[in-house]
Amino acid sequence: MPCFCVPWECHWAYTSGLWELRWMGICDSTMGLSTTLFVMAFLLSGAASMKSQAYFNKTGDLPCHFTNPENISLDELVVFWQNQDKLVLYELFRGKENLQSVDANYKDRTSLDQDNWTLRLHNIQIKDKRLYQCFIYHRKNLQGMTLIHQNDIDLSVLANFSQPEIMLISNRTENSYINVTCSSVQGYPEPTKMYFQLKTMNSTSEHDAVMEIIQDNITGLYNVSISLSLLVFPETNVSIFCVLQPEPTETELFSQPYNIDAKPPQPPLPVPDNVLLTALPVLLLVVCAMVVFFITLKKRKKKPGPSHECEVIRVEGEESEQAKERVENRVPERSNEAQCIVNISKTDSELPLPGIVTFIYSEF
Repeated sequence: MPCFCVPWECHWAYTSGLWELRWMGICDSTMGLSTTLFVMAFLLSGAASMKSQAYFNKTGDLPCHFTNPENISLDELVVFWQNQDKLVLYELFRGKENLQSVDANYKDRTSLDQDNWTLRLHNIQIKDKRLYQCFIYHRKNLQGMTLIHQNDIDLSVLANFSQPEIMLISNRTENSYINVTCSSVQGYPEPTKMYFQLKTMNSTSEHDAVMEIIQDNITGLYNVSISLSLLVFPETNVSIFCVLQPEPTETELFSQPYNIDAKPPQPPLPVPDNVLLTALPVLLLVVCAMVVFFITLKKRKKKPGPSHECEVIRVEGEESEQAKERVENRVPERSNEAQCIVNISKTDSELPLPGIVTFIYSEF
């Protein structure tokens, strides 16, 4: 029977340019081959590697990519996965699971798909982001094993950030600025950028801000937020978006629009009731005075006058000194006749007025 060293009694020594495994002389012939495979993994280098992604709290794949070209039976194979700290995730020893060598952090979290030699790691956490290795040995007999396949898997973990959410800190001020904040939570890894986007009918503009980043000590997830004062003109309709860029290769996340409508024209200030009560009597007095004035004016226009029409015709004639005096023309004493008096004043130049004054009257 071959003798396998107990792991905590083994140590490595560098001799003559080679790493050698030495043990303290205490052996356990009943231990599984997984112990030997665990320490033999240190000898491997230059193996192929691949990348794999998994989402937080979901299941990740750690493929081994073993094709088994020689169609070797499972009874002759030893397969196991370990992380970069050499902790075993899973072991398949001669076709049967060996749970004794599995680290406590991975117990009940793994399952093997033997059709494609892929180990599924369940309930992925941020701390599972690391390098893993898959080893496959061919055990021909009790005295020897041959490494026939190795694969390295670099597992990255993602967590989708929540949709960014905008909150108004303060309303629009007199100088048309508003204070807004935006936040997104429970994401991984750190986002590369977060900014505000303002859209109007005619333009779109971006406004960067310093991102505040907080990491949860338990889950390792990130919460991010930004705050900014934005200039919004009162006469313009504006839609504000918050945009989060998780990674350069990832799709940007947009918040719901925060819409700000243009300010309507300011209505006239309401008049207090006491002012109306005070002004009402004054208004009534003014209205009454205007009514009386118009009535009086109308009566004056309708006042009766002479019943005959008098027409003054000026004709050319000789100068007369009597034209300077008041001329009075009396008509016969009849009830239906009219009297006309024409006053002619002397002009400033004291020049005599030419012409002969003729009075024509007619019955109304």
